[in-house]
Amino acid sequence: MDSREEKIKRRAHEIWEQEGRPVGREQEHWDRAVQEIEAEGSETERGPALPDPTVAADSTSLKR
Repeated sequence: MDSREEKIKRRAHEIWEQEGRPVGREQEHWDRAVQEIEAEGSETERGPALPDPTVAADSTSLKR
């Protein structure tokens, strides 16, 4: 598995390319990549979203 730093490096490079390969914005791209990777990690840790138990599975009661 890729290390966290490798994922960040790869994502920062993707951001740099998407923005037209600007010069002098390396830190900005790195910081943005860190934020995205951390957000991705926290979503993975939470697991899949569970259905809301207060919402009826059968929506026929809403039909008139």
